[in-house]
Amino acid sequence: MSDQNPIERRVIGTRQGGVQYSERLAVRVVVLSPKGEVALVKANRDNYYKLPGGGIESGEDHGKAAEREVLEETGCHVLVKPGCFATTEEFRNDLHQISYCYRATLLDGHQPGNPELTEEEVSDGLKHEWVPVEKALQTMENVEPTSKLGRYIKERDLFLLTEFLKSIQ
Repeated sequence: MSDQNPIERRVIGTRQGGVQYSERLAVRVVVLSPKGEVALVKANRDNYYKLPGGGIESGEDHGKAAEREVLEETGCHVLVKPGCFATTEEFRNDLHQISYCYRATLLDGHQPGNPELTEEEVSDGLKHEWVPVEKALQTMENVEPTSKLGRYIKERDLFLLTEFLKSIQ
């Protein structure tokens, strides 16, 4: 039944005339642990939280991309549930990005694993943490990003997490 429900969607930013946008497809993942906690990734340099996720490689299945991104950013193995439940479309600078958000469950308890962060992610000070589901939204809301990128990401992921929370109530 949930696959038959309309997918919630939000546009962030405005398409500017005369701008040559690069196109990017991405996945975002709300990972729920058996203890009722959500994985959040904190970007310490720019002071914001985000959901695990990132770009979909050419020809890559969304579910596989979601599993790969969660593993890279948290070191955790997950089972991604079929069906995207929300999307965002972003226009920032010269980037046009569509993000598809999925639900996932943690397969390996709280085994932290070893995140495989890129040099840029290490430089951004990315670290993941587990936050009780009822406090996850407040945790994201209570930080004030120090960059324009952080403000875009905060808006995007607050929307996605809000849609997730509506779906479990």
